[in-house]
Amino acid sequence: MSEDSSDPDSTLSVVVDAARRSDLGLVLLTLAAIYVVATLLTFTDGLNSVVGLLRTLTFLGLVYALAALALNLHWGYTGLFNIGVAGFMAVGVYTMGIVVRSPDPAIGPPGFGLPLPVGIIAGMAMAALVGLVAALPALRLRADYFAIVTLGISEIIRLTLQSSAFDNALRNTLSVGTGGGRGMGMPSNPIRELFLVDGAAGEPTAFGSLVFSTLGEGGIGIANTLLIRWAYVVVLAAFLIGFYVLLERLGRSPFGRTLKAIREDELVADSLGKNVDVIKIKVFMIGCALMGLAGILWFGSQGNVSPTPQFMPLLTFYVFVAVIIGGAGSNTGSVLGGIVFATVLFEGPRRVGAVVRGTIDAPTPPTFADAVLSLDPAQFLAYTTDNVAPLQFVLLGLVLILLMHRRPEGLLGDRIETAAAVDLSGRSGDHRGGETDE
Repeated sequence: MSEDSSDPDSTLSVVVDAARRSDLGLVLLTLAAIYVVATLLTFTDGLNSVVGLLRTLTFLGLVYALAALALNLHWGYTGLFNIGVAGFMAVGVYTMGIVVRSPDPAIGPPGFGLPLPVGIIAGMAMAALVGLVAALPALRLRADYFAIVTLGISEIIRLTLQSSAFDNALRNTLSVGTGGGRGMGMPSNPIRELFLVDGAAGEPTAFGSLVFSTLGEGGIGIANTLLIRWAYVVVLAAFLIGFYVLLERLGRSPFGRTLKAIREDELVADSLGKNVDVIKIKVFMIGCALMGLAGILWFGSQGNVSPTPQFMPLLTFYVFVAVIIGGAGSNTGSVLGGIVFATVLFEGPRRVGAVVRGTIDAPTPPTFADAVLSLDPAQFLAYTTDNVAPLQFVLLGLVLILLMHRRPEGLLGDRIETAAAVDLSGRSGDHRGGETDE
């Protein structure tokens, strides 16, 4: 025993195994590994570069995890193939903006001027209402046709929000607007009010003075704006925990077990007396409301939103990739998949490519063929790092192929939630027990 404990490899194996058995430990271990790599990439650029990169990676990981959890309720729990995620997120954030923005048309598209909490609730309610309108005809279709319908609805939403005719119609009837293709400015992030008076870059509040003097430019040297942005990341983490707890409790309820029964065999669930159509409509509305809230938390903090390019179908594809990586049917897998996708596959190649390019003293060939025919590894690497954005999709495709071949159930697909009310695996002490879809 003592010999094994003195072995670093054995100790690491024990730590990793213990973290894997703990949902929180698994997520924290993943974040720790990402933070270490990110720090190594930017530590020579100074403290603010390191803190800024860590904040960006954490923000992206959290918002993708929020969207992945909402999608997991549809796809992982109920088997509803909804590929209109971007559209429902757009409904949520645009409704919030319309409700909260000032009625004065001189400062942009006018709104109703109501408090922010009212706008958030209205955004979720409108996303749920649009989900209801979509679900009534669509849920009677087979999975592939249902997917096409949700994609079409998402594009209808995006093009409607981009239309100047729709913007003018709202202005003439309700005295509010969307801004059309120009987009809409979002309300000031309320987190700034904790640090700065009136949310402006002026006199700090008492709390702001304390934080700035301790950690900010008056303390260890972190930029004050970074501290405010990190505070919003903490808020996102709180919402993520709320999403997770809500879906976990929902999954363990009789309603949640019915959802998973529908996923496994809709005909059997219907034959047992469950009103499958009504249940699917309910869960679709709940998931759409959560997608609307995810859109508010994500894009509502960006200062300005526009239908294109923020709500293109590519966003839905990214969220699906996050769920696939983590494992459909697992809430922890959705969180882990969102973090891994956002940091390793989405943002990681750009950051690593920039660092590698800075170490290469070679010209960039104009085309891929020139890079290959040059027979110079330095020029090929220069071309690759200068074209990370398009090559990123190649990397993403390779990762998906490898994942589908080696582990089609995802990283945590073994934790898929079963429809049984009791553990059927014979391992009552292991919370990962349960049967898979096989």
